[in-house]
Amino acid sequence: MSRSPTTGPDGAPQRTGPFVLSVDAMGGDNGPKTVVAGMAKSAEKNPEIRFLLHGPAAELKPLVEKRKLTDRVEIRDCPSTVSMDDKPSNVLRHGQDTSMWSCIEAVKNGEAEVAVSCGNTGALMLLSVMRLRKLPGVHRPAIACLWPSRNPSGFNVMLDVGADIKADPRDLLQYALMGCTYARNGQEVARPRIGLLNNGTEEHKGRPEMKEAHALIAQAAGPVDFEFVGFVEGGDIPSDRVDVVVTDGFTGNIALKTGEGTAAFIRDALREAFNHTPLSKLAAMLALTSLKRLQKRIDPRRVNGGVFLGLNGTVVKSHGSADDTGVSAAIKLAFKLAQKDFNTRLALRVASADEVMAAAASAPEMRSGT
Repeated sequence: MSRSPTTGPDGAPQRTGPFVLSVDAMGGDNGPKTVVAGMAKSAEKNPEIRFLLHGPAAELKPLVEKRKLTDRVEIRDCPSTVSMDDKPSNVLRHGQDTSMWSCIEAVKNGEAEVAVSCGNTGALMLLSVMRLRKLPGVHRPAIACLWPSRNPSGFNVMLDVGADIKADPRDLLQYALMGCTYARNGQEVARPRIGLLNNGTEEHKGRPEMKEAHALIAQAAGPVDFEFVGFVEGGDIPSDRVDVVVTDGFTGNIALKTGEGTAAFIRDALREAFNHTPLSKLAAMLALTSLKRLQKRIDPRRVNGGVFLGLNGTVVKSHGSADDTGVSAAIKLAFKLAQKDFNTRLALRVASADEVMAAAASAPEMRSGT
């Protein structure tokens, strides 16, 4: 399948299609019907997309035919499914006949550009790492998510949000480089502003490894052409001060789940307040347009899809509870990354971390430990 480079809306080179996406039909809370409905939404808007769909053929074929996707979809028959309760280690040992395994394998074999799954996050990450393998030089892969923000794009990138609970200074440097590439190609930010999440913005605050990571990322900013804004705090995650927030997976996952829980609480509290009295119900009707605008702004379905970074292949993890709109958003993201030849760019960027580390090792202030 030959593709020629062209120029996208942001002026960056991108390839022409068709582009094949590998989709795990099973594992989501709402079943394959929702996944196929999301595929249909994306297929209608993007004629260059083709799909490899993984799951029980007898169940998937009627769904594909109903949505008139027969000429766009190839079904890979897989009798088994990875459930949300399955242990990742068991899936790795015994999951060769599952739709998730088949979905990842298609990317490994070069049959598809990007894998998309709503399934068990731990199992998907372990399978992705073991089957696709890490990019040369990558110690710990990361999961990047999009966070609603005050930036013109409407979102910031944050990583890691749960691939690994640990991260040393070199890992944080690699996260910064990977986040920079993702912001450029996924968010079309020409010169991303990168911040390192800490318990204060002052340079003397934080653990010693955070200070070392601060020095490494600052040294990489010039050669890689991003702006390092230094340490940032939790309140900066949704701000317009940064485009990329770098942190370890433990902190990032807690921040992500806290944000999701807070958004759900505010939504429920607003609903309760507007239903409290007849007068408040009237006020809700008068504010309906503004409320809908707010709902759209913070709707998690619009940014459904965490991206696994640092592997020999791109994997997009959709929320397990995603509806057809959420699945369509994850597929849209996968398609956009395929157009930009994202993983090739990511590999080149990660390779530059060795040069930064070598330069840092020779710097007097780094040798002295200051």
